[in-house]
Amino acid sequence: MTTLVCTSASHAATSAGQTLSYPSFSSYVAARQPVLLRTARSLTANPSDAEDLLQTALTKTYVAWDRIEDHRALDGYVRRALLNTRTSQWRKRRVDEFACDELPEPETVPAGDPAEQQALHDAMWRAIMRLPARQRAMVVLRYYEDLSEVQTAEVLGVSVGTVKSAVSRALGKLREDPELGPVR
Repeated sequence: MTTLVCTSASHAATSAGQTLSYPSFSSYVAARQPVLLRTARSLTANPSDAEDLLQTALTKTYVAWDRIEDHRALDGYVRRALLNTRTSQWRKRRVDEFACDELPEPETVPAGDPAEQQALHDAMWRAIMRLPARQRAMVVLRYYEDLSEVQTAEVLGVSVGTVKSAVSRALGKLREDPELGPVR
């Protein structure tokens, strides 16, 4: 993916009449790509869409690389680009795309019994994916990315109170989710 980021980002810079090369960007992507991809996957239901989302966010980061003053805060910048890009995608969603309760093809069942902890993890992830997009983003940033309420509020551009109330509502929905009931 790193090569794709550099290629598409340099194409964007070249088409604007500039030739840019940032070795520090390549180093950053190589070091942080797994963590950023995990964040992107938490914002989308499809792993391929997550890769595309991260690709777009990293391209935007590359184009703005020389304007970013504090390179120690790059993760926050890329997370913000991920959220902004995903929000734009929600707003531009094609009319013929819609969410449904059942997938068109059944999920493949792994051979053998999965461990109890993995089953709970999967059930939790499905329940999180059923949350509204804003609540899901806040839960992911708070508990999967381990950001504080203040950091989450800064990334999303909302107040700390908004984060607290939205996370509280999201946790209430997760507690009521029938799939997360006691393991039989």
